[in-house]
Amino acid sequence: MNDISHDCRHDGCGACCRNGACSGCRGTIMLLKEEIELLQRFAVTPFLPVVRQWDSDTPIYLEENANLELKMSQSIAGLQQKQLIRVDYDYPLSNFDYEIYGNYPIHGSMALTAKGQQVLELLEIYGIEE
Repeated sequence: MNDISHDCRHDGCGACCRNGACSGCRGTIMLLKEEIELLQRFAVTPFLPVVRQWDSDTPIYLEENANLELKMSQSIAGLQQKQLIRVDYDYPLSNFDYEIYGNYPIHGSMALTAKGQQVLELLEIYGIEE
């Protein structure tokens, strides 16, 4: 695991301050290697395709290596839980060929949240502590 840290700015962003009082936590977010790699994909491509089955909430993103499907699904779920990305099945990507996702009937998209964008910027500025 890697953590992304930044000093508390006391600006009420919610990362480390509660009701105007700093808890001194430094706003650390723990990220897995695969989550960081997926975040970095969003730095290059702001919207990525995501699909799922009718009877499952498991997000699927197929990349060059289909053998990584489970790890990628876990990374999507982890980033979504940390509120760094938004997954939306109501908005599939326009002009995107979902043909490689033929077995998945529900098409959507995913993108960084404002918090995710901030974490990406912090990654670029401060790097990663392992």
